[in-house]
Amino acid sequence: MKQIQPITIWQNGVNSQATQLSLIIINDNLSTSATFYYQLLSEDNMQLSQGNLTIDGTEYDDWGNSDDINDDAYVIAASKLSLTLV
Repeated sequence: MKQIQPITIWQNGVNSQATQLSLIIINDNLSTSATFYYQLLSEDNMQLSQGNLTIDGTEYDDWGNSDDINDDAYVIAASKLSLTLV
């Protein structure tokens, strides 16, 4: 889990602040693509948003060559979701 710059998310009629990004890899074909399940969580770990994102092509190749693929996965996910890691 990584801290993010807080963003406001409307959920069930209430605006809440997401402050954390959680990632779980749900599929990696070890060749061309990987899929992650993400959650945006509040400070008290309440899920405010969730979904899946996929990396493939050059992005997947670069990720596989990273010195720290875990940290790099968060960087890629944050970029795709227009989030800022802190």
